[in-house]
Amino acid sequence: MTKAPTHYMVSMPDGTVPPTSGSTASFTTINLAEHVGQAVDHPTPGRPWYDEGPFSYFRTYSQRGVGEVLDRRGEWPVQWPVRLWIVEPLGETGNWDTKYHPYWVLCHQMRVVEETEIWRAFGHRGQRVLDLIDRQLPDLARQWAEEWQTDPDGTRQRYDAWTARVDDTRAMSNWVFWRACYSRREAAKEVALQLARAAAEQVATAAGVTEDAVVAISRRGECTTAAELLYDRLRRCDYEKGLRALLGGAGLEARQLAAV
Repeated sequence: MTKAPTHYMVSMPDGTVPPTSGSTASFTTINLAEHVGQAVDHPTPGRPWYDEGPFSYFRTYSQRGVGEVLDRRGEWPVQWPVRLWIVEPLGETGNWDTKYHPYWVLCHQMRVVEETEIWRAFGHRGQRVLDLIDRQLPDLARQWAEEWQTDPDGTRQRYDAWTARVDDTRAMSNWVFWRACYSRREAAKEVALQLARAAAEQVATAAGVTEDAVVAISRRGECTTAAELLYDRLRRCDYEKGLRALLGGAGLEARQLAAV
């Protein structure tokens, strides 16, 4: 028996569905938390499927594309943590951009199955990524700040050399960017790095290190998170593994950086 595909939908913290376009006009929404186990009709269905209205359809994401569930966040008031739901599209479904967004399933009716863990929004490695950001990164950033306070000149030299290697290899701007796109985790990457940067910056600032140290520690937090998110995409050869190690901070505690 074929298992039914899993689809996901994001909501704001109060359970309401965000708009489907960047319109600033008011719109009637629906609260998923109030309809668990129920089939719901869209309150203001638009023309299938491309529509400029502020809320024209339910936008769901297939399991293979759950790492992009936050990809339209620029069009609604981003609040964190958002909530993630498993839903079942019903009736006619469609998509106005199958080339670039094949993981979208748009519909005007769906069943709200259940709420699920928000880490799934970061893809199949999401649990590790969110654990890194929420639990591990504050302690790591505190250790990094202590290194800057203990040996500011030596630490600055190591970070400058490490940053140069990250830039020269285009580890973030090229490798991480495209690996995230190809694996349908571009939105996951953007949000994960934003959260990592904020977490590291908060700890470093509270530790009282200099402004340039805060910037360096925040970037290290981003790179460490990127290495965790895309661990499975940076392991095909020794060079990719070296890039992953570099993103993870290889050599920052040593006198010399390992060559990549």
